[in-house]
Formats: sequence, C-alpha cells, structure tokens
Amino acid sequence: MSSLPYPPVVLSRTYATTLAEQMDELKADVMMTRFGASRRSLSSDPYRPLYHFVNPEGNLNDPNGLCFWQGRYHLFYQAYPPEDTRQHWGHAVSDDLVRWTDLPLAIYPGIENCCFSGSTVVEEDRVIALYHGTKAGNMIAVSSDPLLLNWEKIPGNPVIPLVQADAQGRPYRVYDPCIWKEEDGYYGLSGTYWQGGFFDDCRMAQHLFFSLDLRRWTYMGPFVEGDMFTEPGEDGAVPYFWPLGDKHILLFASHQRGSQYLIGDYDRVRHRFYPVRHGRFNFGPISPGGVHAPSATPDGYGGVYVIHNINEGRPTQGWNHIMSLVRRLTWLPDGSLGIEPVASLASLRGVTQPVPPRVLPANQDVVLDGVTGGAMELHLRIDPQGARAVSVDVLRSPDAAERTILTFYRDALFSVNRDGKTVRQSALTLDTTNASLLADVYPRAPETAPLVLAEGEPLDLRIFIDRSVVEVFANGRQCVALRVYPSRSDSTGVSVRATGGDAALLAGDAWQMGSIWENQ
Repeated sequence: MSSLPYPPVVLSRTYATTLAEQMDELKADVMMTRFGASRRSLSSDPYRPLYHFVNPEGNLNDPNGLCFWQGRYHLFYQAYPPEDTRQHWGHAVSDDLVRWTDLPLAIYPGIENCCFSGSTVVEEDRVIALYHGTKAGNMIAVSSDPLLLNWEKIPGNPVIPLVQADAQGRPYRVYDPCIWKEEDGYYGLSGTYWQGGFFDDCRMAQHLFFSLDLRRWTYMGPFVEGDMFTEPGEDGAVPYFWPLGDKHILLFASHQRGSQYLIGDYDRVRHRFYPVRHGRFNFGPISPGGVHAPSATPDGYGGVYVIHNINEGRPTQGWNHIMSLVRRLTWLPDGSLGIEPVASLASLRGVTQPVPPRVLPANQDVVLDGVTGGAMELHLRIDPQGARAVSVDVLRSPDAAERTILTFYRDALFSVNRDGKTVRQSALTLDTTNASLLADVYPRAPETAPLVLAEGEPLDLRIFIDRSVVEVFANGRQCVALRVYPSRSDSTGVSVRATGGDAALLAGDAWQMGSIWENQ
C-alpha cells in the first residue's frame, strides 16, 4: 500500500538514460501504443486540427514548462488520463516547434492530489520544473535524461507549502508558479490574486520567492509594482517571466479574460518588476473558444516563444482544447510587441496558389476563385485606400450563410500617446457569429484587438485556418484566434469586401497545409 497521500493510479515506468535506449524502449511502450491508437480513433473527427497540437487522448488544459533541452523543444501540458482524470503533466517533443511527437506522461500525483501548472528552467546538466501541487503547495521535480522521460520529485516537497491567507489574500496565496535562475540563486514567482474576491473585485498578484538550493524558499513579497493595467476581478495565473530585448515580459492569464502580458523594467537589485506596457492575446472572455493560458521560453536571440491553449466552443466528447501555433515575441524598435508565427510553419505548405492583385470595389463581396480549404494558410496584403473597413471571410459557404469574418476598421479606436506622438488605433475584429449553423455552438461576441499601422502601411494578414480554429497574425504585431465549427462541407471559401469606399488587394498567396501527424 502506498504511503503517498494521493498515490498515482496510472502505471508509470523508469526509462533508460541514453537516447538510443530510450528510443528503442518507446517503440514497444504500452502508453505510446495507447496514444497512437487514440490518435487514430480521433482522427476522423472533422473538427480535430491537422497542424495545431492537440493531445493524444482525453481532455487538455494549460500548456506547461515549454523549454529547449539537448537540441529539442519540450512541451508539457495538463493531461487527464482516462483511468485517473486528475491532472498529470503530459509531454510532447519537437525539433521545430511545429511537428510534435507524443511522449509518455511526465509527472504524476503523489504528494499532491493534482499536478497543476508550472514552468521549467534549463541548466547545463538538468531541467527543473516548479509547479503547483493541489492540497500541498508548489513542488520541484528534476529530470536530466535525453528525452526528459524520468522525473524525480526532490526531498522536502512541497518546497513552498500552502499557507492560511486572510480574507484579503495576505500574506499570500500559492498557485501556478514559474522559475528562473540568476547568479545568486533561484527565483520562483507564484501567480494568484489578493485584495478581494476571486472573479469579483480582486487584483492580480505575483508573489516572489528565493532559494539557494531549491529546497528552502524565502518569501520576498509582491513582485509587480505600479500595475495600472489589469482590471479588477482578474487574477494572475500561470506566470512566465523572461527577458525580451532590453526589457522583460511577464506573461500570465486571468480566469476572466485569458492570456495577456506586461512589458517593463526589471530591477535586479530590489527584484521588482515595473510594467510600462500591457497587452492581451485574448479579447473577450476566457471561454467559450478563447485563448486561455501561456507557456513560454526564450528563443535564444532575445525574443520569446509562447504557446497557448485555446478553449472549446461547443460541447465536446473525447477531447476539448487545442494548442495555438507557437508564436515568436520580440521587442520592436517602435516600442511595441512583435508577434509572428514561427518560421518553420512554412514547411507545411503545399503548392503556392497566387492571389492576383485587384481592385476591391466598395460594398461588394469579391470571392477569391479557387482559394478554398479547411486547413490552409492565406497571406493577403491590402491597401484600405478609401474604405472605412475591409473584411476577409474565411470558411465561407457559397451563399455566405456560414462564414468567419475578419474585419479591419481603420482609425476606429481611441488615440493613444506613444513616445510623445498621438497615434490613432485601428481595430481588428474576429467575428464567429455566423461561423456555424450548428445549434450547440456557444455564443461569443466578436474579438476586437487594437492595431496601429504607420502612415501608408498596408494591412498585412497571415490567416491560419485549421478545421476548428482560425488564427490571424496582422502586420507582425497583433494576433487574434478563436475556435470555429462550420457545419457545411462547402464552407471552405474565401471572400474580401471593402466597405464605404474602394480598396486594393495588393498581393496574396494561399497554401493547403499538411498534417503534423502524417508520420505517427
């Protein structure tokens, strides 16, 4: 009988410690065989993506611990195995952040009841995970083998135990943590809330802890100073704190409005973070269909890679969430955040189908002949000219009864002061109101994201369509994404419309996208 308070139910094993031996063991691994069978069984679902990562079986929640170790990227995530639907850490590996290979479950309950979210830090000889264990506190596990298959929880867990907080959340509540290392030791940031009730009038909180040896941690107080950006009722779950150019970025999520970020200055003496800019990756409620939680790691060149989970938008059976494409974040010279898909996505493209330039007459739907597909990438450059709005309909039925509408509204939002200049913000809206005729799709108001274009700068859209998700990158500095569920087999078309005046389609290309699972 196990002495652990919350013993694991799912069968686990210890793997070899050389890459060749591990690869050989995985060929006959019971869990890998089960994952493969589940993927094949679920592949017939018309809404299961071809090139967005989705876990092999059961439900999916937050991505965790994205990192680069011995030449490969590792993604962990909250998995719910069917024989024990408590959260475990699922695991996948990739050479390019696009094609993922399933690996066995990584971290199991034991001291903790469930393995909630957390992050990793990579050292020369090991990878350290700091994560939240429910009914226990924040936990440390360590791995050092080539594929990070064997994880050992260190003695003394939970290293940051739960404490009894007062009604205002003081001294602190321990929740989803992240970890990084500086010259003097390890820092752990626990995302949570205080000064009010959850989903009510609380404020986002990030509590900092320090350790020399990973076992004994000292509370250093609240980490963020001068946060005027997040809204009452938002917590600060799943934080990730990394350098970004000459600034730092704190990525996190609220259980009201999903994934977002603060960019600012990090005082390494006082160990406090002073945000100067805030932005969101989700522009409505966290659910249904919204961009939920981030996991992030440095890209090695001053930027950051981030991946999110995206919630389902209708009742599901057998699986639910998916992951976003991996996005590369950079700090641009104009003081804005650069957001682009990873370059390796181009390796999934089929034959290029050029979209010829043409005038977009005012108030007319212009159907792009031959540009169709339920799993495609579409790149369009548009000069709005005299139009007050330009729309692109994707997953469009011939009669337009079903369509997902992306609209650019020129100068539609408030002016902002940026570096002493008054800038008028445009708006980018993703509207799924007419994306499906199915009765069980949950209603969601359109996403509205700010987008600033320079004088004379054309609208540059990269639209990724993948069965039940549309993910749009605009001008390398904005991204919107939502789940969609077209019901008709002919809802695969694309049209463009200029409203209020003529516009011009300057150039375009379309590609059918290959599956990332073809060799599995």
